[in-house]
Order: sequence, then structure tokens, then C-alpha cells
Amino acid sequence: MSRSESWAKEKAQMLREAAIRDPFQNNLYGSNIFNLEILVKIVLQYQEHLSNIANEIDALASEIEEYEILQSIPGIGEKIAATIISEIGEIDRFNGAKKLVAFAGIDPSVYSSGKFTASVNRITKRGSWRLRHALYMAVQSSIRGLP
Repeated sequence: MSRSESWAKEKAQMLREAAIRDPFQNNLYGSNIFNLEILVKIVLQYQEHLSNIANEIDALASEIEEYEILQSIPGIGEKIAATIISEIGEIDRFNGAKKLVAFAGIDPSVYSSGKFTASVNRITKRGSWRLRHALYMAVQSSIRGLP
């Protein structure tokens, strides 16, 4: 179970406990309680739909050979591997590694004018922000996992 699922379940439990205490005993507006009940049901339905979608993504991704290979890299789990695969798509559309790096937007930018050449270059951020974010999250996870 991911941290977001455990957080959502913890908050749902807190809401249930608050509902049992009935903080709206003296509330003159019964419609507020009705609206709150509807909103809670909507949130629970969204959680169920998101869980179903996550299961479907995992099932589809597990059929792809690269999915297992990506997961063997430290810091890359199921969701990050699926994101990387979906963002890159067909790897054959890139002629080389430089094109893929540019697509991810992690290639260095070059600042120069006349005789001046910058000594500090940042990444271009021109490519897929989802792919760049997935790679960043993989690095963060890998760093946290170091002894």
C-alpha cells in the first residue's frame, strides 16, 4: 500500500470517528450534513476508481518486457516504470540517446555570446515534464534507499 493510500485511509477513519461523535448535533442546516455525506461518497468512489485504474495499468505494463527491466534499476518501482514506458512510447522513434535525452528535457543548455561562454549550464526542460518528473522521483527514491 502506498503512502497516499494509507494517508487517505487514515483520513477516512478520522472522518468516520468524527461522524460517530456527531459534531453537527445542534446544526440547523441538515443540508450541510447531506452535502457532506454525498462528498464523502464521491471521494470513496474516486478512490475505488483510481485503485481499479492502477491495477489495470499494472496488468498492462507487466506484459511489456521493458517494464521488468526498468524495475531492476534501484529507485524505479511499478508506477515510475509504467510512467517512463508510457511517456517514451516506441523507443525506435529516437535515432539515438541524445534525442531521448532531449525529449526528456534533461540535456544541458548552452549559453554563449561572442567570446563569452557560460560556465554553469542548466537543463533545458523543453521535453516531457512527466518523464523528467518520473526520472527525478526515481533518483530521489534511489538516494533515500542508500545506506
